[in-house]
Amino acid sequence: MPSQHRSIRGPAASGRSTTTTLPALFLFLCALLAFAQLGAASPQPSRKNAGQGDNPLLTKPRATELGDKYLIGIGKADITGPVVEINMAGYASSDQVGTGLRQRLYSRAFIIGEVGNPQSRFIYLVLDTQSGDTAVRNGILEGVAALGSGYSMYGRSNIAVTGTHSHSGPGAWFNYLLPQITSLGFDKQSYQAIVDGAVLSVKRAHESLQEGYLDFGTTSISDANLNRSLFAYLANLASERAQYSDSVDKTLTLLRFQRAYDLKNIGVLTWFAVHPTSMLGNNTHISGDNKGVAAYLFEQAVKGDSRAADGFVAGFSQANVGDTTPNVLGAYCDDGSGQMCSLETSTCADGKSQSCHGRGPEFRKLDLGVSSCFEIGRRQFAGAKSLYDSLDSTSTAVVGSTIKSFHYFQDMQYYKFPLDNGTIVQTCPAALGYSFAAGTSDGPGAFDFTQGDSGAPNNPLWSVVSGLLKTPSAAQVACQAPKPVLLDVGEMSTPYAWSPNIIDVQTLRVGQFIIIVSPVEASTMAGRRWRNAVKAAASKLALAPAGVEPFVILGGPANTYAHYLVTPEEYAIQRYEGASTLYGPWQLPAFVNLTLRALPFLAPGATGAPAPGPTPPDNRKSSLSFITGVVVDGVPAGSSFGQVTAQPKASYVRGAVVNATFMGANPRNNLRLEGTYAAVEKKGADGSWTQVRSDADWSLVYTWTRTNFVLGYSSVTIGWETSADRGVVVGTYRIRYNGDSKPLIGSIKAFTGVTTEFTLV
Repeated sequence: MPSQHRSIRGPAASGRSTTTTLPALFLFLCALLAFAQLGAASPQPSRKNAGQGDNPLLTKPRATELGDKYLIGIGKADITGPVVEINMAGYASSDQVGTGLRQRLYSRAFIIGEVGNPQSRFIYLVLDTQSGDTAVRNGILEGVAALGSGYSMYGRSNIAVTGTHSHSGPGAWFNYLLPQITSLGFDKQSYQAIVDGAVLSVKRAHESLQEGYLDFGTTSISDANLNRSLFAYLANLASERAQYSDSVDKTLTLLRFQRAYDLKNIGVLTWFAVHPTSMLGNNTHISGDNKGVAAYLFEQAVKGDSRAADGFVAGFSQANVGDTTPNVLGAYCDDGSGQMCSLETSTCADGKSQSCHGRGPEFRKLDLGVSSCFEIGRRQFAGAKSLYDSLDSTSTAVVGSTIKSFHYFQDMQYYKFPLDNGTIVQTCPAALGYSFAAGTSDGPGAFDFTQGDSGAPNNPLWSVVSGLLKTPSAAQVACQAPKPVLLDVGEMSTPYAWSPNIIDVQTLRVGQFIIIVSPVEASTMAGRRWRNAVKAAASKLALAPAGVEPFVILGGPANTYAHYLVTPEEYAIQRYEGASTLYGPWQLPAFVNLTLRALPFLAPGATGAPAPGPTPPDNRKSSLSFITGVVVDGVPAGSSFGQVTAQPKASYVRGAVVNATFMGANPRNNLRLEGTYAAVEKKGADGSWTQVRSDADWSLVYTWTRTNFVLGYSSVTIGWETSADRGVVVGTYRIRYNGDSKPLIGSIKAFTGVTTEFTLV
């Protein structure tokens, strides 16, 4: 991605984000100083389909057998935070502030437990957010505990909080200072929406627990991802690269949840590595990006399917996403030359990165990435659905009654450990290199920073800023080498910690199925090495039943966001991902070491747990916020909230966009969780109206516009894109707007507005 933590943005080509967060950064830093009284390489076309050769961990498919019984439960709940006036999380652009909603965001909860042993369970959460986070995880743990004694078996060790890594959701909920900069701090409403929805999804999953079976399968999706840092990937040994058919993992893994009493499927959980950066950095409508599209399409597709139970939940989790991109046509210079960007530095003829942009499959439509996003989501859905349809004859049953998990914290500051050859190495306090500021072809950075930056840009501004904030110690410089340190975030704690030094180490196991819960965006090869090491160790420890191979998957970014993870060879290249690998060149071997040392706790007869480790800082109560609340909503004299100011036409041909505009109010007054701001209603033969579309649907777009700041006037436009609505039928319809207005004095009041009817032909 361009990380949420990258707070530098530069000008871009037409149709792209043209923002820079540098002024916002300086304003925010000035506020902090006063408060504290401080004195990508051009991606190359994908090679042939990866198939089984893409991942040596894959087991060969075999005819399905019902494996062991487990307790299984699924749940889904709305986590859509404020959709306007809050900076969006992902691109770290201060100008990318929400103006509306394309698709609601969700938490999807999956619980797996031992039959008859309520203490042996784990919860895997998939949130439509940029990542997991320490503040959010703490809130979820507290919320689940508050549900009562019936939930006492869930806690720190067995709840994994993962994000899909969407770049199109509201921000301002992070625990650490650095990602709060572009959002102007912490917003309680944004944070609470995620926490409350996640807890509700856990409650629903827990209440749905029943006996059932698990099985899994894999498939190859050849056209949904590409390596955006191929130059760094090529630094890995040729002999290692030769083990794989592609420079990114093309394999999608699907775990099916099937209830026992009628063998109906209640949900699926998938893992596939692709950045949700299909929606561009100048998009300002909230959505789940391509992962949200895939989940939406899958859940819609199984409605009415006799094999699927009501309330079916499809989770599309992230994998080793670090160097992947959904911009599968490659990265080109939008400078009129038509040339591909430099393989080594992701720059163009002027030597800068600003005009280097990745191209999605529908980039020519110039629609802020909407069409490309839907297409990449559709490709993930199509692969997953095809695999799902074949599982009865091709899947591998999960077997072995053991369900285990572990979690502990590790301080990465100068953590010493031995490599396989006995050499003692160490990790470092968190730091970001100069190429962090260069961004990627998914979202370029600013000024003359480039990927592979040596640390000496022509513009001396950031040398001054870097030194003003914190000059790294000699020990830190030596530890991080060859990374030139731009931001020494791990040694900055005023007014509170800027980035995490303490990470979560967590792994889950059911039978032979093992899930590494990663706090970072692992690069393709880093993820492969981590999985391979865990599989080899799991085999030696006999974690899987006799005669069954362990199957290892990696999911994240989870629990706390610790940026990136690359191989030592990729780190030496210092492209964006290497510069964003916080803890130095030995971070990957350290993460492997930390996982393997606790792996015996997953053995069938194991008791106890690893020492919990040092508790990371909880900044929820100390976080700054310069985000203003809603003051007042108003309408002109003689008007009313919800009044239609632009009616739809009387008739439309299917494929057209139906628009209606209303006198609006700020949607931050009421998030309408589990509800909707916008709705399409269809007229029945008896004259009654039935809601057929809502905020959950990709084709219905809600846009809020402030028209008079002083008097609080605003308008809402609801657009129904019938060309993107494959289920639309001829008929008579109308559009409904649900809002809530805030007076200067008094309580918030709900209202609604309804258009005249129109026909689709």
